[in-house]
Amino acid sequence: MEEIEVGDVAHYFTKIGVAAIKITADSIKIGDTIHVKGHTSDFTQQIDSLQVEHAQVQVAKPGDIIGLKVKDPARVGDKVFKVIA
Repeated sequence: MEEIEVGDVAHYFTKIGVAAIKITADSIKIGDTIHVKGHTSDFTQQIDSLQVEHAQVQVAKPGDIIGLKVKDPARVGDKVFKVIA
């Protein structure tokens, strides 16, 4: 599977399992599959919902900081890739 880097984890909210991700390149949307990879993180998941400033959005563009519920813990600095089918 091909992947392109789209952002970095800026913060992880442990109690609610949400990662704040800064989108740096390309865009991501609901339905896309992402791969989160870092020193101790390595998981893939489909995006079910995206939030920007606590509002639901369909697409996140470069410069956006999104909130995303993740299935495994993520850490600040982890790279986020969009999986290209």
